[in-house]
Amino acid sequence: MKINIAIDGPSAAGKSTIAKELCKRLGYRHIDTGAMYRCVAYKALKNNISLDDEMRIVAMMDETQIRINKNGEILLDGVFVEQYIRSNEVSMAASAVSKLEQVRERLVAQQQEMAKDYGYVMDGRDIGTVVLKDLAEVKIFLTASAQARGERRHLQNLQLGIESDLQSIIEDIKQRDLQDSNRKYSPLRKAEDAIEIDSSHLSIEEVVDAIIEIVNKYIK
Repeated sequence: MKINIAIDGPSAAGKSTIAKELCKRLGYRHIDTGAMYRCVAYKALKNNISLDDEMRIVAMMDETQIRINKNGEILLDGVFVEQYIRSNEVSMAASAVSKLEQVRERLVAQQQEMAKDYGYVMDGRDIGTVVLKDLAEVKIFLTASAQARGERRHLQNLQLGIESDLQSIIEDIKQRDLQDSNRKYSPLRKAEDAIEIDSSHLSIEEVVDAIIEIVNKYIK
């Protein structure tokens, strides 16, 4: 028996890292919904489209292919773009385009279609509250302090060869938290039936073990 697992939480809380490790342990597939919004934002930036021009962005999406392969890697129009979509600029741009109703509707529909077969770990900002509201047996709200999240993103940038300033990242994270929590459509919030885990002082293994313990109650 396979179930769906929803992981929500603020930017840089480690959602994708934890989701990938869960998939390895469970033999599930990972869907990084945040990366899908980042792809839309990245392409809009590349095409000099204003991030509040919903009509042009939606038209751009009609000519855009976002695909996640069996390894959880994301391709934009057939190109691996992981190293390009994790910059601070794209992060803030993704927060901006995620406010657009038609953009969210299109991506949510894609995400729900992906999850119909079950056996997925999906992470983002509104998975437990919107995308998999009725399609996830386990819902996790993963959080961490802005300092801890900033340090993680800073290290990730350095590993990807991206120029990085820790203090700027922390300030951007705080600003994105504010934007994500106050947007009109699908604001960031904990689902009523979600279990909250603060990963500020936990290792990846400790967080994964805690979630596996919860999952085992449903699949045994």
